Amino acid sequence: MIKIKHILFFIYFLAPLCIIAQPGTDEQLAQQFYQNKEFDKALEYYEKLYNKKSPDQFYTPYLNCLLELKEFKKAEKIVRKQIKNHPESLNLYVDLGMVFLRSDEPAKAKVEWEKAIKQIRNDDQVFPLANAFMSLREYNYAIETYLKGRKTSPTNYPFSFELADVYRVQGNQVAMINEYLNVLETSDSYIQSVQNALQTSFGNEADSKQNEILKTELLKRIARSPDKTIFSELLIWMQIQIKDFEGAFIQAKALDKRKKEEGVRVMGLAQLFAQNESYDIAIRAYQYVIAKGKDNYYYTNARMELLNVSYLMIVSKGNYTNADLLELEKNFNITISELGKSASTASLLKNFAHLLAFYLTKPTEAIALLEETIALPQLSAITQAECKLELADILLMTGDIWEASLRYSQVEKSFKYDAIGQEAKFRVARISYYTGDFKWAQAQLDVLKGATSKLIANDALELSLTISDALAIDTNTAPLLIYARADLLAFQNKDDLAKTTLDSINKLYPNHALADDILFKKAQLEMKHGRLNEAAALYDTIINTYSEDILADDALFKLADLNEYHFKNKDKAKELYQQLLEKYPASLYVVEARKRFRKLRGDLIN
Repeated sequence: MIKIKHILFFIYFLAPLCIIAQPGTDEQLAQQFYQNKEFDKALEYYEKLYNKKSPDQFYTPYLNCLLELKEFKKAEKIVRKQIKNHPESLNLYVDLGMVFLRSDEPAKAKVEWEKAIKQIRNDDQVFPLANAFMSLREYNYAIETYLKGRKTSPTNYPFSFELADVYRVQGNQVAMINEYLNVLETSDSYIQSVQNALQTSFGNEADSKQNEILKTELLKRIARSPDKTIFSELLIWMQIQIKDFEGAFIQAKALDKRKKEEGVRVMGLAQLFAQNESYDIAIRAYQYVIAKGKDNYYYTNARMELLNVSYLMIVSKGNYTNADLLELEKNFNITISELGKSASTASLLKNFAHLLAFYLTKPTEAIALLEETIALPQLSAITQAECKLELADILLMTGDIWEASLRYSQVEKSFKYDAIGQEAKFRVARISYYTGDFKWAQAQLDVLKGATSKLIANDALELSLTISDALAIDTNTAPLLIYARADLLAFQNKDDLAKTTLDSINKLYPNHALADDILFKKAQLEMKHGRLNEAAALYDTIINTYSEDILADDALFKLADLNEYHFKNKDKAKELYQQLLEKYPASLYVVEARKRFRKLRGDLIN
């Protein structure tokens, strides 16, 4: 009796599950046959599922099976049935046209597709119909769909972005651009969306012909609607993307005058130009703002930034003349005399002190100027700390190592958890390295490897590796002491003496682990003086002779950079970037090297 009850229990509870499971099995079998392209077997199941379970759910695979098996009459029949059941779903007419197209009746397909477009009444019908045409690569019908939707839209939605996407796929760039520009005719508020859309097809990585098309169409709009300044703004944006800074500056000046912006846009662009090392254009931009007169809100800032950019332009070249420096000193003095010494001009005073100490050999004047600046009323704590770091650098440059260390330590203590405090800590550790206390220096550098600032962390890692590499095999600290002394001499601008000191290591300790460091330091000194060919030769020696040492990837990147931006040898640069990527995949330069390699190869980078 108990056994009978158990049997009845299983029949009662499991029978419904078997009933439920059977259709699921049919679906799985149908899907499996379909994926294996066994359409005749799949059709048997899909036909049953379509007729008995859910026409809407199984319509598409059922139709596809019929088409694959060339059962066109049957396919036409089920599509017409779907249209009858869902007359508002105009995309079904695309399916019907596809049946005719597959059965070699293109005229009938055209009739059905045109019929669908004529029936558009609302926005909800446009998108699925256009997408259906896009899936068949019938781009012209997709365009007709969106254009009809534009006319009939109850909400007056223009479908411009959608049309632009179709034109982009078609390769019709002029039409694509004009759709985006039409959006801006409607409202300036779409500017960010238009820029985002254009970013994928235009810019510094795009073909020059594409950029020229965009520029031409923008200029047409500007000429046609001079009061519609959004097109001039978009042109400036486009010129910035392709690094046509001269063109951007010209357009910015025109907009500044038209909209009476008092130089605000030009000031922003001048900063961008300087960041991209287009110092000459940045200088002209600041001069343009200065010419507006002393009553202009941006006058003082423009005067200060003009000097800072002039300074960067001279020192970045490495081949400046004494006359260049004297002219810059004169301009600093004139500007400071006019603007005065105050908290608002502190950054100008700090830069002038750096020029005096490190380029004009006037450290006494520089120290006096910085001490005066540090004592200025209303000076922010962070600006005061920056001036203290500059003062400490100058003290170190003059040989007053312990006073420099004291100043660095003051900043470190006051800003223990800030980036400037970490920078001060690094400079304290560097002094310990200069003076031969390598163990303590390395302990501090190891802490700084986790600094929030990537630049500080990388500097700490680099110096730590120099110390550990030099002492890894030979515990004799004498070669590293000489190298550290040369490093300090280079910091103090005693470059010839630094090179002589570096050469002495090779004479006293031939084949030492510091051999690649010596070459790299000498390359840096050559770069400092603008002797690029000499620097390149030294980098090349490191790559070929010390390929397994820690500075090989640094030398590769520096040499690739020289070839790309100074020697204009793009092929050689690409070859060197590729070599770095393949041979040193763990290098800190990998991300930037990959980006540059792809750019030189012609990849489209978004």
